Amino acid sequence: MEDMKTIQLRRYTLVEGEYDAFVAWFAQWMPKVRPAAGFTIEFAYGLRETNEFVWAVSAPGDEEAFVALEKEYMATDARAEAFAGQPQRVAEYNLRYVTEFPTTA
Repeated sequence: MEDMKTIQLRRYTLVEGEYDAFVAWFAQWMPKVRPAAGFTIEFAYGLRETNEFVWAVSAPGDEEAFVALEKEYMATDARAEAFAGQPQRVAEYNLRYVTEFPTTA
């Protein structure tokens, strides 16, 4: 049996004109700080034409465990460093927990 994990789908509408800067910042910081805090980045995709960025992050355990880990992550020095001096580049956040289904028989 596969170990349980919780996946959060994160859909952002970016501030107009900030797409390239956001993508560069994400690539520099998130692959370092999220895994170091116990998360796995499942995927990350940008939609330049609509100024959107969609990614998923997971953590072991149920949703309650994810929320607890997220709370710890939000208080880390590494996260603070990643966001220090950064302008607000996300105009709208849409965060949801999703269920993963098998894609092969």
